[in-house]
Amino acid sequence: MKAKQSGITLIGFLMILIIVAFFGFMAMKLVPSYVEFMGVKKAMSQIATDGANGRSLDTIRRDLMFKMGFQYVDDATIQPSDITIERNNGASTLVVSYDKQVPFIANIDFLLHFDNSVALSGTVGE
Repeated sequence: MKAKQSGITLIGFLMILIIVAFFGFMAMKLVPSYVEFMGVKKAMSQIATDGANGRSLDTIRRDLMFKMGFQYVDDATIQPSDITIERNNGASTLVVSYDKQVPFIANIDFLLHFDNSVALSGTVGE
């Protein structure tokens, strides 16, 4: 009696390997941007913990950029114009909103949009 073989063929294995490699390559390109965003969020929470205490927007921007340097956030990623303060009913909110373009394959890029806001304690000076 002849036993029936079962399993995956070489062609099937190569197709699965190509799909896994594609998604692995995609993850290698995207994960660093999300890790960098986690650093931005951590620096923003540190600024929120310190409070505004009458500091101006330029001072808060400078402090945030300094703290993001410790979180390994690239200087080219976030421009000072991406950091704003919104005032609603006497409460101030620090907002960082930026886009990051990540090259993928040939002329295909990923455009990632990151946006985070934290409430500031105290008043923001002019």
